[in-house]
Amino acid sequence: MEQTIIFATGNEGKMREIRAILQDLGIPVLSMKEAGVTLDITEDGTTFGENARIKAMAVWERTGGIVLADDSGLVVDYIGGEPGVYSARYMGENTSYEIKNRSIIERLAGVSGKERSARFACNITAVLPDGRVIQTEEYMEGLIAEEPAGKGGFGYDPILYLPEFGKTSAELTMEEKNRISHRGKALEAMKKALKKELG
Repeated sequence: MEQTIIFATGNEGKMREIRAILQDLGIPVLSMKEAGVTLDITEDGTTFGENARIKAMAVWERTGGIVLADDSGLVVDYIGGEPGVYSARYMGENTSYEIKNRSIIERLAGVSGKERSARFACNITAVLPDGRVIQTEEYMEGLIAEEPAGKGGFGYDPILYLPEFGKTSAELTMEEKNRISHRGKALEAMKKALKKELG
């Protein structure tokens, strides 16, 4: 059977980015759906790395082979260490990003300069056929904006202000975002690690 990589997601937009970056590995990359895997995975880790590993291991236990998974979200230094700083787990899965974003901005009222530091983080976890685990984690750093701006992106993009661009990540062009994306950088690092492992 031809070797494949299964990525533990059903998000087609994410799969396009994943395939574009991993294509020169020369191994087909399938989503869970394409691989015929249906799982309800509970992400109950406390870090991006733990959650990515939980997802990757759950699929690997069903399929073997090479399985990749990711977990990502916004970390705000000023409120760091509080429960739910990670991704959509902030204020609950079913709370809209508009409400979450407004809440973060309100929490930082009166906070200025570098104290508004924040970063998008993305962990990519790979489980190899022999069960070994490789993890890479990368970041896109900025500041929490005073007000949301921009219609591009999703989630917390409208409130992560990037000083080097003078705008939020929601206002970046796709080309700009792909160049500095936390997921893109983590995937590039994973690609290098897999090339080394797979020869």
